[in-house]
Amino acid sequence: MAVKGQGAGRFRKNSEDFICEICGFLVKGTGYTDHCPNCLWSRHVDVNPGDRASNCGGMMKPVGAEYIRGKIQIVYKCTKCGAVKKNVSAEGDNIETIMSLIGRPPVSYK
Repeated sequence: MAVKGQGAGRFRKNSEDFICEICGFLVKGTGYTDHCPNCLWSRHVDVNPGDRASNCGGMMKPVGAEYIRGKIQIVYKCTKCGAVKKNVSAEGDNIETIMSLIGRPPVSYK
């Protein structure tokens, strides 16, 4: 559901700190933070970026990475509902983990 005055796909900035439930890393949110920079796991909390409208709440496992239009996009699959989403990698992300995801066959996340 869109908030009055905002389009359905419009990004909403949420600056939230959190402790990663997978590796225990303290993540300092910037308003654009949507995953742990250490292990790259995320939580399925959004329908559209930043809206916190998803009722799922499942953990989003990084299952692949793609280089698209000059940016690395991490591919996630929800361990609870199976939703597949892509998020742009961020400065400070664990490059070794990202590199281990690049080139995984699409079948691994569909």
